[in-house]
Amino acid sequence: MATKPKQEKSLYMTRLMTPDMANFSGKVHGGTILKLLDEAAYSCAARYCETYAVTKSLDQVVFRESITVGDLVTFKCNVNYVGRTSMEVGIRVEAQNLTSKTKYHAISCYFTMVSVNEQGTPQEVPRLELESDAERKLFQAAKMRCDMRREIQERNQALHVDIDTEVITRKSL
Repeated sequence: MATKPKQEKSLYMTRLMTPDMANFSGKVHGGTILKLLDEAAYSCAARYCETYAVTKSLDQVVFRESITVGDLVTFKCNVNYVGRTSMEVGIRVEAQNLTSKTKYHAISCYFTMVSVNEQGTPQEVPRLELESDAERKLFQAAKMRCDMRREIQERNQALHVDIDTEVITRKSL
């Protein structure tokens, strides 16, 4: 009997922060980090669902500590939640100053990634198999964030309609 392959839910990606990544203050530019975060989220999501994945949203980016050129930075990614066609990838960024040997938690964030086929149409994602209490807690927290994102999106859509109506009304005066 063939055993079912274990789901690849996690991914670690490590990069050295180089001088070309520095901003005017000598720290790693936030935009550079955001690009690396997107690459890490894509890699984790695509490996999990074994399809191409696109970024739908990025939430709760918390820059806890600035990252210095020369630091070794690890992006610890995990698929926390899976819906029908999307998944939440949580990322914890840890940096290490190689000279002082100190490690620190630099950034945390959540990406919503959508699995798409060759035509770019969303497609179903494999169901997430929760194997531990920690994974169940991550799943529940991610589901709450998903529900909150949905509620915020609905409220924003209603607000945008009101704003659009207000702009039209003011222009016609």
